[in-house]
Order: sequence, then structure tokens, then C-alpha cells
Amino acid sequence: MSKERARRREERLAVLEKEKAARARKVARRQRRRQLVKRLTPRTRKTGQLYRRTRSQRLGILLGLAVAVAAVWLLVPELSLRIVLTAVLVLAAPALVVVVLGRKAG
Repeated sequence: MSKERARRREERLAVLEKEKAARARKVARRQRRRQLVKRLTPRTRKTGQLYRRTRSQRLGILLGLAVAVAAVWLLVPELSLRIVLTAVLVLAAPALVVVVLGRKAG
């Protein structure tokens, strides 16, 4: 009877060892795959928060540009000059925003 128990215990332990080895191979494979993916994915520089203006700053920029365009269209009599000045305002607005508010606002 004790030999029978010992044989069954050995069989049970052998099955457990096989399962343990299979689990270890699976974990090792998963780790190798993760390392490979990590190595192959391009690294992006994370230099902090993305550049962003606050809602009030965006609203101020928009309202300021709208007031300037409205002033051009109300005060300038010639149509071609209105169009040119509006284009200049739209093209110069980003540079003016950077000068007035700075690059790292927000």
C-alpha cells in the first residue's frame, strides 16, 4: 500500500513539475516578446505637458482677431485693401500671439 501511495505521489509530482515547467516557458516567452516589442517600438521624447493655451487665452486671441478684422472692414473703404489687410492679420496672428503671450503659456 505504501509503495502504491509513493508511486501515485511521484506521478502527481511529475505532472506538477511538467505544468510548472510549461508555465515557466510561457512566462519566459511572454517576457521575451515584451522586451522585443519594447525594443522595436520607437521611443518618443516626453518632455512634459503638451503645449497648450488656456481656454481664456484662446478666446482672447479669437476675439482680438475678430475685433481687428471688424475694424478693418468698417474703417477701410477700399475692398481690395480690406482683403489684403485681413489676410495680413490672419497670417500675422500666430506670430503676434507668440510675442504677446510667449511660447509656454498655459
